[in-house]
Amino acid sequence: MKSHWQIAIALGLAVLVGMLVPSDSRVFAACGFVGGLFLNALKMVVVPLIVSSIISAMSTFGDAGALSRIGVRTMLFYTATTVLAVVTGLAMVNLVEPGIVDGRPARELLGLASGAGQLSEHVSSAKLSDVGDVFYRLVTPNPIKAAAESDLLGLVFFSMLFGIFAARIPGAAGQVQRDFWAGVRETMMHITALVMRCAPVGVFALVAKAFSATGADAIRPLALFFFATLGGLLFHLLVTMSLLLAVIGRVSPLRMLRAMTPALLTGFSTSSSAGTLPVTLDCLRHRAGVSERVTGFTLPLGAAINLDGTALYECAAAMFLAQAYGLQLDLVTQFVIVAMAVVTSMGVTGIPSASLVAIAVILGAVGLPLEGLGVLLAVDRVLDMCRTAVNVYGDGCGAVVIGRLEGESDILSRPL
Repeated sequence: MKSHWQIAIALGLAVLVGMLVPSDSRVFAACGFVGGLFLNALKMVVVPLIVSSIISAMSTFGDAGALSRIGVRTMLFYTATTVLAVVTGLAMVNLVEPGIVDGRPARELLGLASGAGQLSEHVSSAKLSDVGDVFYRLVTPNPIKAAAESDLLGLVFFSMLFGIFAARIPGAAGQVQRDFWAGVRETMMHITALVMRCAPVGVFALVAKAFSATGADAIRPLALFFFATLGGLLFHLLVTMSLLLAVIGRVSPLRMLRAMTPALLTGFSTSSSAGTLPVTLDCLRHRAGVSERVTGFTLPLGAAINLDGTALYECAAAMFLAQAYGLQLDLVTQFVIVAMAVVTSMGVTGIPSASLVAIAVILGAVGLPLEGLGVLLAVDRVLDMCRTAVNVYGDGCGAVVIGRLEGESDILSRPL
């Protein structure tokens, strides 16, 4: 049985078991243990895989013009899709108006006046004080520390610089560097393949544990907001990205969905774009047929800065809370929310409670109190799983489109 079917079956069984098994049972504890092992195995390969993939990809660019061309195209594509995602979230919340109940703001129903102190203290302790911090974190003072803390922004930037200058070293010394990092990358791909053999078991354990802890209550509160956001995420994944694949990439969106199925299911179950990176790389290289030259650059960069689902969620959450408070936001304020969602989504990777931190920045920019963050926690876990899948799919679409623009003609032409 193919891996994506194994994962899909494990996902369905996990939902069923999670609904039936109480959270104080031994099965729940066993799922937590097995799921934790799987997550640790994924995280184990992320940093060396990112570093070796980027350095190896950068070191193959003997032509500086080719490197700058791919870099510019990748950044333009990722920025454009993030903006489209945010605008989709904005439109969905304005259309559905989940913060309005029976024509009145839902502030009292949601109990927004309570619990502000603890959340404010939690958010203020995070290391994202302003938008400028996003760019400040690009240049890490200690690459080893960045690797230990999984600070992908600093790690990606350092690895890109290392690979670029490794390509310029002449003679045997340069070849040794290129061969070494290519060998590390190959080794990490084999380790990743070993980890992925355990993916169905890991996915089952993680999802069963999540549903056992929350049950059906995870989607009952804030139902309108939940479904409005979920609708926006589905629209971006199935409509927006399909149009970009068909028009710019000239490939079949259905074949892309099939090729990315293992990565989408892994991203959904783990709620980690970075943790899913090994699976995404495997899907794009072996199932979609994108070259290592393109995937080694676009996918690690995308895992660090291209979070379409996160950006959409941030914008939708800020607008929902504004409606709940009864605020009528003008176009200028809504534009500020869009801009802040785009920028902060590119800089929250690796920060604990990243979405809450980013939403806090947006709320502060438009003058909303931080107490509104508390009401989001009821549905944040399930939406986190959904938006991570969208993040992963956006990275994969970026690799396919850039590969096609670079003249790779056999992408998505292999039988799946």
